Amino acid sequence: PAAQGESGGGGQKTFRTLLAVPAAATDREERDGEERFAVTDSQPPADTASPVERGIFWSRELEEQVPPGFAAEEAAAWLSAARAARVASLERGGCGRSSNRLARLSDGSRACVRYGINPEQIQGEALSYHLAGVLGMQERLPPMALALVEARGRQWEPVREELRGSHWAEGAVVSLTRWVDNLTAVVAPAPWGAEAGAGRRLQPLSAEELVGLPPSQLVELVQWSDLILFDYLTANFDRLVSNLFSLQWDPRVMRRATSNLLRAPDGGLVFMDNEAGLVHGYRLLAMWDPYNEPLLRSVCVFREGTARRVAELHRRRSAAAELRRRYRAREPLWARLGFLSERQAELLQARVDFVHRHIAHCRAQ
Repeated sequence: PAAQGESGGGGQKTFRTLLAVPAAATDREERDGEERFAVTDSQPPADTASPVERGIFWSRELEEQVPPGFAAEEAAAWLSAARAARVASLERGGCGRSSNRLARLSDGSRACVRYGINPEQIQGEALSYHLAGVLGMQERLPPMALALVEARGRQWEPVREELRGSHWAEGAVVSLTRWVDNLTAVVAPAPWGAEAGAGRRLQPLSAEELVGLPPSQLVELVQWSDLILFDYLTANFDRLVSNLFSLQWDPRVMRRATSNLLRAPDGGLVFMDNEAGLVHGYRLLAMWDPYNEPLLRSVCVFREGTARRVAELHRRRSAAAELRRRYRAREPLWARLGFLSERQAELLQARVDFVHRHIAHCRAQ
């Protein structure tokens, strides 16, 4: 199996537009001081053969073909079992950096145990996981729970000797991420890949070009549109953005595997290793936003449910509040790492607002 959560990658500052299709005719409305766009009554019915509806949304028929990922009930059951299970063994390799371990749990399952270089990386991993839940895309991330390293505690007692060799600090908070079998590497699809690697300015795809793409490619593009939006909100630089950055010295990097992104056998994308998000990424905005922002602007077709959730977080100005509520309700160890600072919460809301404006801009086109 591919290593689950390895860092690496590349990129460049000249990345351009990726997905854009002609928008449907729209009327501009003002409601509660917020600018919105509504489809006119005279708009003809959507062509059922088109992968795009109302100019900027993936069709329902296409979304129904997207692999389901990690179902909420399945994830909840695994998390409950993992928190109660003992760690039967710890093995090196397969889970990214050398300080991480692959754990075999007493219930027979396996999990990547990630030990952050500093606590903010584990905090970023946990908060990114729960923000995905707020956005309605948590099924793309493997189930993740926090655990407290206690060599003499019940959970870790069977691996006390292994812990001594790991150099993990007693009382440290680590993350347990469900191991997934048979994952394979993912190369960025054509709109990002060869064209970006050649340094050419990417041109928008027309609706006609999207219609001509095979269903498997369209299904993958639906998932990529969520991924790019998610990575912008979390300021995660350790995925496609890192590949873009590396273009300055490696012109072929976009033809290689995308960092921290894997594919399940059913074609579903798995967003791995999100520890750069929200905390670490927010400290480095000046360095990485010159890549993250153009990448977001390159997408103008979205899942309607994702756009709806962004609009609601924008209208209520509730991004941090919703994340905090979900985090506290679903992660028993949340207080060990704490939440976003006031400044980080403001940055999250500002990025939600930016995404909302971008979606409105795409529709206005």
